[in-house]
Amino acid sequence: MRNRFDEQLDLLNTELIEMGALCERAISTSIEALLKGDLSLAEQAVRMDDVIDQKERDIESLCLKLLLQQQPVARDLRLISAALKMITDMERIGDQAADIAEIVLLANVTADDDTLHLGDMARATIKMVTDSIDAFVGRNLALACDVIAYDDVVDDLFNQVKSELIHFIAKSPDKGEYAVDLMMIAKYFERIGDHAVNVAEWVEFAITGKHKGGNVL
Repeated sequence: MRNRFDEQLDLLNTELIEMGALCERAISTSIEALLKGDLSLAEQAVRMDDVIDQKERDIESLCLKLLLQQQPVARDLRLISAALKMITDMERIGDQAADIAEIVLLANVTADDDTLHLGDMARATIKMVTDSIDAFVGRNLALACDVIAYDDVVDDLFNQVKSELIHFIAKSPDKGEYAVDLMMIAKYFERIGDHAVNVAEWVEFAITGKHKGGNVL
């Protein structure tokens, strides 16, 4: 019975890795669409959201089977409960990557020299998402704590983007709406970072039984 349970836990890890990879691809595709002004890539990023949503449903179903059929002990129960919480944040990461792509599609915005740090924000949030999933799979508390601390890097980059956009508006006051669209994109990246922190905090809960964070809307 325990061997079967361990196999299903391994499957849960695999499914979470795949969902994390989908989120990473969605973020990287949306930022590539932004940087290149490539509308076909933006459309691709929007479509990825449906795949991420389906993966969330698959993992939720697996977690419920583990809870109902296997009667897990306390530590395993924490792992499964944490996974259920994590996939909610990961699904929202997919939503926000799609939101970025939709702005690219609807407003036809592209990042340029006035918003250099948007690309840096994207790469930083991808790192946070990747590391948070790796922390869960490896039961790595130190890595989870690193993700939580790394949110300060994303916040600093967000502040730099805001400064860049203020200068952009001062230089090109007729492009205020364009700057607002770019600010919305930066805000979505900041939220992705917050959701990665949530995932890392659920990893901490899975390992230690303690959870100090709250959910991000």
